[in-house]
Amino acid sequence: MGGNVKSLYQPGLICSEGDLWKEHRRFTFNTLRQFGGTKVGGTQRKKMETLILLHALDFVKHIDLDIDSEIDIVPSLRHSLGSVINMIVFGTSWSRDNELWIWLQNLQEEGPKHLGVAGPMNFLPFFRFFPKYRNIISFIKTNLHKTHEVYHELIDQQIKLLQTTAGTTSLDNVDTSTGQNFIQCFVLEKLKKTDENVRQLYNDTQFVYLLADIFGASLDTTLTSLRWYFLFMAKNQTIQTEVRKELEEVLQRRPASMEDINQLPLFEASVLETMRIRPVVPIGIPHGSVEEMEIEGYRIPKGTMIVMLQWALHMDEKVWENPNEFNPRRFINSEGKVEKSEYFVPFQVGKRMCVGEELARMFLFLFTSTILQNFSFSLRDENFDTWGECGITLTPYDYKLIVEKIK
Repeated sequence: MGGNVKSLYQPGLICSEGDLWKEHRRFTFNTLRQFGGTKVGGTQRKKMETLILLHALDFVKHIDLDIDSEIDIVPSLRHSLGSVINMIVFGTSWSRDNELWIWLQNLQEEGPKHLGVAGPMNFLPFFRFFPKYRNIISFIKTNLHKTHEVYHELIDQQIKLLQTTAGTTSLDNVDTSTGQNFIQCFVLEKLKKTDENVRQLYNDTQFVYLLADIFGASLDTTLTSLRWYFLFMAKNQTIQTEVRKELEEVLQRRPASMEDINQLPLFEASVLETMRIRPVVPIGIPHGSVEEMEIEGYRIPKGTMIVMLQWALHMDEKVWENPNEFNPRRFINSEGKVEKSEYFVPFQVGKRMCVGEELARMFLFLFTSTILQNFSFSLRDENFDTWGECGITLTPYDYKLIVEKIK
């Protein structure tokens, strides 16, 4: 705790506040639900599952081409996962060799590392005068500008598509309930607003920052969780075999659906244990106190930056027996069902907890189940370091896997 929270405020969702944050939190939550990111079944949820499975199988097909060698699965995983997110957010996807897509992927990989290193400037602003931090600031500013240019082009494409579909050159006659992706929904949501004060919250600056938050947070956190999952599966061969056996017995080689999860306790627990032992955001997203308060005798001034130390909760020996051990069965109770501890908070807590939690669960469960049904994984180096490196996210060191096709 400490520092002035004002240094973090900006447009978008992650670091916005007040009416701006409330309005766009509501909008984002409702939009993701509209696309099927909800625990409640229905047509849209099934469509989302189908889209995710389609791209998980695309990963399987692409990896099949390199199966005779020790491979880095991350590029293929990033493309397949990112293609789903691109369709949801931008309404388009790109081929593996598309230059714009390659640039966006590189930015997704390097951006969080730079932002993580830049974090101390929130507490020690004079760091910005040091060469290391000046270079980071330059990287962030340059790529922020280029990213916004790209997003404006994508926005223009979707506006033209809305007009073409409606057979008009104006948005005035477009059906505001027809949004097919996040960009279209933002444009149409603005049209619905009659209160000018609320309408102003849907400005161009907010638009591009919100797109950056949704795209960046979705791809970075989910991909990182998948990277950790397959690393721990490769490190723990017995658990990998047991999880695959459960998948085979329950699914009988058919693709999984979210309705199957309750019948796959060990598989579900293996995903949960990955998120416990290596939380993607171990230091948590900074919050701020909107008024002075007291917590257990400590005075917290108004405007204080407050960070929930997720790592401490997930690695607390008072809560978890042998917390450094990868043990999915810690999530399975005496009745053989999955049971989560209140200290397990992979999606954060409070009003700012992850707005896309259910969609993230769908990505994780459907990608991991599909891939484990088709391949086994092992490491040549059984002592590979699993501590990782921390930027904004805690990411595993680069690794290659020995991949074998399941007959």
